[in-house]
Amino acid sequence: MPEPKKIIIDTDPGIDDAMAIFLALRSPEITVVGLTTIYGNVYTTLATRNALHLLEVAGRTDIPVAEGSHVSYMKATKLRVADFVHGVDGLGNQNFPQPKSKPIEKSAAEYLVEQANLYPGEITVVALGPLTNIALAIQLDPTFTKKIGQIVLLGGAFAVNGNVNPASEANIFGDPEAADIVFTSGADVVAVGINVTHQVIMKDSELDNMAESEGKFAKYLSKILDYYFSYHRDAYSMKGVYLHDPTALLAAVNPSLMTYTEGVVRVQTTGITRGLTLFFNKQKRFNEATEWNNKPTVKVAVTVDAPAVVKLVMDRLMNS
Repeated sequence: MPEPKKIIIDTDPGIDDAMAIFLALRSPEITVVGLTTIYGNVYTTLATRNALHLLEVAGRTDIPVAEGSHVSYMKATKLRVADFVHGVDGLGNQNFPQPKSKPIEKSAAEYLVEQANLYPGEITVVALGPLTNIALAIQLDPTFTKKIGQIVLLGGAFAVNGNVNPASEANIFGDPEAADIVFTSGADVVAVGINVTHQVIMKDSELDNMAESEGKFAKYLSKILDYYFSYHRDAYSMKGVYLHDPTALLAAVNPSLMTYTEGVVRVQTTGITRGLTLFFNKQKRFNEATEWNNKPTVKVAVTVDAPAVVKLVMDRLMNS
């Protein structure tokens, strides 16, 4: 077996974040070095509380949690929070007890920079929320983009409608300026958008299997997933849920579950298309100098082996 890949999960837990974190802890291909928190599904303070709580449930309080930004990259305080998807507490309104553990003293950006310096080229950041902390890490240390091994992010809606509005996917919409910085930073970036994650669906019957399972993580998740399933029934008229965060996590664990294209991605930061991710395949050479010239390329997931992803998620969480 090769040495496990070192992973930091930047997260806004969130029901599917909880799935992704537990899945990461059940994946021998990776070692979870730490968690950093960000607003998105809930505000940052609650994201930190939930991250600490999930690590307590998993018996992994040895993993540090660094609290991230409470405002966007441009210092905006009016943040979009998706508690209507995940519950007021972010975890299906189960009112879990306050965690006993505390976050570390360093901010998320400081922690990301520190770890990239400690293990140059070895750390993969799996970013499951808005990209504020990653952009702040780049601002704090411009060499971060060369020292970080890879950034696998859940974000964007490439050639499909968004899930916040027709133009924008939630994580990119949460901080479009930060997203544009990350996409054009020159780091090794892999984007897993909702064009891919909307193909990966956990059905009602699989939730029933989880509830009946002896697996510790499966039992816990079956409780909080009820809320997520009812949201999907209302919003999408579907009997199942999209596995956004677990799919993005698995792009770091086993990249061969997806296929990718490579090109330049820019993010619209104003107007009714704020948060739009636009992919340029570089097939045409334009005469005019534009905002697209000389920008580094990133990889964007285009297809996914959805049955294999669902099976892997279910197997690992049921056998916990």
